[in-house]
Amino acid sequence: MELRELRSFCAAAKLRSISKAAEQLGIGQPTMTTHVKKLEEELGIKLFDRVKRPIQLTLAGARLAELATPLLDGIENLVTMTATAEAQGPVRIASTHEIIAYALLKVIKVFVALYPHVLIRMRAGSGGDVIQMVEEGEADFGIIPSPHRRLNLDFQGLFPYERVLILPHSHPLLRTPLRSIDQIAEQPLILLGHGSSTRAMLEDAFRRRGLSYEVVVEVDSLDTIKRCVALGLGISAGPRLAIEPHDYDELGIISLATLLPVEQAGIVTLRGKAMPTPARNFLRVATEMLASPVTPAPAAGQAEKAPVAPFLPDLEVIGRR
Repeated sequence: MELRELRSFCAAAKLRSISKAAEQLGIGQPTMTTHVKKLEEELGIKLFDRVKRPIQLTLAGARLAELATPLLDGIENLVTMTATAEAQGPVRIASTHEIIAYALLKVIKVFVALYPHVLIRMRAGSGGDVIQMVEEGEADFGIIPSPHRRLNLDFQGLFPYERVLILPHSHPLLRTPLRSIDQIAEQPLILLGHGSSTRAMLEDAFRRRGLSYEVVVEVDSLDTIKRCVALGLGISAGPRLAIEPHDYDELGIISLATLLPVEQAGIVTLRGKAMPTPARNFLRVATEMLASPVTPAPAAGQAEKAPVAPFLPDLEVIGRR
């Protein structure tokens, strides 16, 4: 039994006419007749009484029409229902805590305004955790602080991931050019946990130079780090994207671009994986907002002034595209 045969039968049963059903379905009348006859042969029953005009359903034909019509309606709706379900997501995103808090939340605000019915599922972890979630299919894509060269992954750069030194306003390093990593190792440090890419990079630089250092406070968020530094408990390092204009009111910021590598944050996807439409739309918005133009970097090793304008464009501008 083929779907086209059931479709022809149901159309003829509804219209009580082979010719009208053929016209409605856009097929020839002989084809329509063949479909009905094949269905009757397969079932071993007569479906229509053709003696009278318009044709009448037999008892078996009427029962089949009752059963098959809602089934066909459901099948016809599958395409629409599937497209609707696909359009509503979810968009499954994995990223580090810092990128989520200081970059992706702004993207989500714009995306939700453009696509209000799409569900977003966000998971946070270290860069390694994000890679694992993408490889295991738990996330459509990840956004990580640095490229990963794996044969099963694709990487698209978005913006420079520069580190900065975070100090209280009264700290003497703000009045002395920062020329060496040794000057940082001498200070009491406030750092994120061991999953932090900035901490790993900083401690690796210390080890390569054989420097001893002391972590006096370990916390789980950059906002807490900034508050601890402002209270004078120590100094810290973190990504520039976590520094907001109002932070300059309480903190001193020095670029570490000459002391620590400036990496490229970007999108990591599983090679060959089909990307759902909502995820593609999210990446388009994220790329428009996060892909930064080339701008002159602040003088490395010297205290910075607050930026004049925020890094990301506003909702209205993105919404008009």
